Amino acid sequence: MKSTYKHTLHWLFNQLPMYQRVGRSAYKADLVTTEQLDAYFGHPHKQFRTIHVAGTNGKGSVAHMLASVLQAAGYKVGLYTSPHLRDFRERIKIDGKPVDEQQVVNFVHTHKAIFEDLHPSFFEMTVAMAFQLFKEARVEVAVVEVGMGGRLDSTNIIRPDLSIITNISLDHTQFLGTDKRAIAGEKAGIMKPGVPVVIGTDDPELREVFVQKAQEVGAPVYFAHDCLQVLPKMGEAGLQHFVVEQHEASQTIPHQVSLDLLGSYQRENLRTALAALTLLDEYALTQQHVTQGLMTVVPSTGLLGRYQWLSRNPGILCDTGHNEAGLKEVLEQLQKERFDALHIVLGVVNDKSIETILPMFPNHATYYFTQANIPRALSAQELEAKAKRIGLEGSSYASVAEALTVAKSKAKSSDLIFIGGSTFVVAEIL
Repeated sequence: MKSTYKHTLHWLFNQLPMYQRVGRSAYKADLVTTEQLDAYFGHPHKQFRTIHVAGTNGKGSVAHMLASVLQAAGYKVGLYTSPHLRDFRERIKIDGKPVDEQQVVNFVHTHKAIFEDLHPSFFEMTVAMAFQLFKEARVEVAVVEVGMGGRLDSTNIIRPDLSIITNISLDHTQFLGTDKRAIAGEKAGIMKPGVPVVIGTDDPELREVFVQKAQEVGAPVYFAHDCLQVLPKMGEAGLQHFVVEQHEASQTIPHQVSLDLLGSYQRENLRTALAALTLLDEYALTQQHVTQGLMTVVPSTGLLGRYQWLSRNPGILCDTGHNEAGLKEVLEQLQKERFDALHIVLGVVNDKSIETILPMFPNHATYYFTQANIPRALSAQELEAKAKRIGLEGSSYASVAEALTVAKSKAKSSDLIFIGGSTFVVAEIL
């Protein structure tokens, strides 16, 4: 079966243009093919409830938090996210478990003719697969993460119980717009008439964009910052602990919560997720469901690559943050860790604003410049050359594995190795 699954993935990756691998040429700026596929499958997303999550950073973490809480409440939960890190099936999970290899094989084999006829993108096909497999498994609710933007994203055919937009920063500017207001407008495209929407960002510049769009479509809009605050508190290691201050009391949200995702940036994502949970009255969630779900996000959903420790002595840490806003918070937290020397295994993709990102990295670290095994990767040599111009010193390596091997050989037990810059660099390590 494994060879058949591998053959199926080979067909998917090579026949269907995949944005994560090739970039712009795989992006479709309309929903025509998505709607044709949806009609072919008989609109499977109408057979289960949905929650829709968009945003520049944090949407994956928020989606996994919500899925974990819903699973703790006993729901059969579908979770659709992207991209995958280790295995394609991470994109489509049911109750935290990736769908079976054979389900992927059967789906592609059965429906290959329609894909060859319509020539969907990889993402369009994956959304169709997710919704069909969720229907066949009779999931009760699916948490659906937007791939890129919102308005024209293939996931935007659903009519969810709740829409969420986590935050806005500059990313994918070649598709979504070159300033935050334009990008916010694209993300706001997931708003639907009568469907409440939670906004995670408290950026005053963007507030009016969301309010105006919500008024246009008739969507009740809630800003997480107006609903509650989460304040860090001390507690046992291995979890982050918070006190929750609600502006209007909700019986669903406990006064204290613990989270097993360790990035300091998760505080904002947690606030967004908690604000969203206050609006899911029909789901009959309890404080116990929320408490249990947030403490067990990783084991319940299999979330990977978010400020994840891979080992100690030396410490090896990875994070999938890859744009200015995401990297800023990761690097600030990294500097607070205890270590003698810092080693950074760094790779980026070629369509990121490298001139903006590189100056954020510390110049006291030793760098191991590398590239993921995808066409979109910026070459390690070019990355090294650009980094050295601003005082980041190190050498380049042809593969991520080689870069990490050399970093480990040079690091003392009291040192710290950080792996990041690109989701795909982290994926090759995991």
